[in-house]
Amino acid sequence: MKKRESFNNKWGFILACIGSAVGMGNIWMFPTRVSIYGGGSYLIPYFIFVVLIGFTGVIGEMSFGRATRSGPIDAFGIAMEKKGKRKLGELLGGIPVLGALAMAIGYTVVMGWILKYMIGAFTGSTLSPEDIDGFASSFGGMASSFGNNAWQIIALAIGITILMFGVGNGIEKANKVLMPAFFVLFIILAIYAACQPGAIEGYKYIFRIEPKVLADPKTWIFALGQAFFSLSVAGNGTLIYGSYLPDDEDIPEAAGRVALFDTIAAMLAALVIIPAMATAGAQLNQGGPGLLFIYLPCLFKSMPGGYIVAILFFVAVFMAGLSSLINLYEAPIATVQEKLGVGRKPACAIIGVIAVVVSICIQGIVSDWMDVLSIYICPLGAGLAGIMFFWVCGKKYVETQVNTGREKKFTEKFVPICKFIYCPVCLLVLILGILLGGIG
Repeated sequence: MKKRESFNNKWGFILACIGSAVGMGNIWMFPTRVSIYGGGSYLIPYFIFVVLIGFTGVIGEMSFGRATRSGPIDAFGIAMEKKGKRKLGELLGGIPVLGALAMAIGYTVVMGWILKYMIGAFTGSTLSPEDIDGFASSFGGMASSFGNNAWQIIALAIGITILMFGVGNGIEKANKVLMPAFFVLFIILAIYAACQPGAIEGYKYIFRIEPKVLADPKTWIFALGQAFFSLSVAGNGTLIYGSYLPDDEDIPEAAGRVALFDTIAAMLAALVIIPAMATAGAQLNQGGPGLLFIYLPCLFKSMPGGYIVAILFFVAVFMAGLSSLINLYEAPIATVQEKLGVGRKPACAIIGVIAVVVSICIQGIVSDWMDVLSIYICPLGAGLAGIMFFWVCGKKYVETQVNTGREKKFTEKFVPICKFIYCPVCLLVLILGILLGGIG
């Protein structure tokens, strides 16, 4: 049997997992929700849910992957084999794999937008519109059907090329550059924003606590959704990265670092965007692509040194997006390798061809495409992975896998918390997403 690929060292793995977690949700959604849901009133439940999910779902998916040394299909199959139903397990394992591929394809469309704006920040075209209507028109033309084919294909090619080099020489090395660079650039931007007149009002806005907002169930619901999706628990990417881990890796420690740095990334985005909006006297109530491609470029244009700010910002955003794109494509690529028995480069080519065709066809409906995935498939995949590992595999198996590589035994409360709190939370996220039209 061919030896499975692996990460070269502990920090290579952690940076790759941080890269999978740090993405558009941190940048175009987290600051908006902090702004809308009472600043610190939102941060309190958000931090609570990050700790809960980081030390249950993230640890579970990493451990499940390492235990089975495989992607979701075989991992679910191995779990169900204990019940004599391996085929059913493999069938269920296909859900998070297809979900990862579909999400990656949708993300490819967004990465095409980001790449175009990043290059345009250098050439000046990104900030060339005269007013907010001009920025909206520019984005609308790009985000329409077949409106950004070339940049989208280039963005995909960059991601697939990195993946072709494998886990250690591709994913790990790329994230060792992308993640430190992302944090450095956003720290620079946060310092710049702090130096602008009126920034203090933004900080007051971020850290204010309003008891009425804190008591509002919606604040907690959307904080849960943000934490859940930000930490990338979906039964695919984190699980597949875990499958490349050696037995001497302390998974709970690694999961803690991933949760910490993902939260730092989200806070950095808030510390850049909210004070910047405050300097212009604008309230941040618009998230998603509109914030990133319409409102912020318009704001940058009006700021001193705005062209430099735009360059730093879109380079950092591209790095965050690329690291997430790589993670999303890894599960389907690894599955093609395992199921078709082909090498890594042919598997990358197969997935790349599918992605080119489908991503070009969905450009005009990508928002609806991503909504369906985030509402239905991601929480379903996370819930299935949780059920397979914590319920089907059993307490003894789970504790053995989680404690592998640790000097001190992890808390005995881990399995009950995961079974009776984390797994129901996955179901809750699914139900609330359906009822509210998405909470991620």
